[in-house]
Amino acid sequence: MASRIKGVSNLRTLSGKIGQVAVPYRAYMQITCLEMEKARRNSERQSASRLITEIESRLREIETEKVRILESLSELDSARHPEISSHSQLRGKGSFKLRY
Repeated sequence: MASRIKGVSNLRTLSGKIGQVAVPYRAYMQITCLEMEKARRNSERQSASRLITEIESRLREIETEKVRILESLSELDSARHPEISSHSQLRGKGSFKLRY
């Protein structure tokens, strides 16, 4: 029988047989990493919530400003052309018309 040449790759070890959680310090390190990620995600969630609140506030400001501008335009038009404002009230509101 021919003898087989054995090398380092043929050595039997236990390196893959013990789970990561079986060693206590590794389990605690894994818990620590999970807690750090949880803290980071909570911080991200708070930032996102704050950003959403700011965006909603700005959208309300935009609507208020738009209404104010439209009211001032309608007052200006009714002061310049009283016949147009009475005619536009008969047609109904909600449509946007351009005059050339």
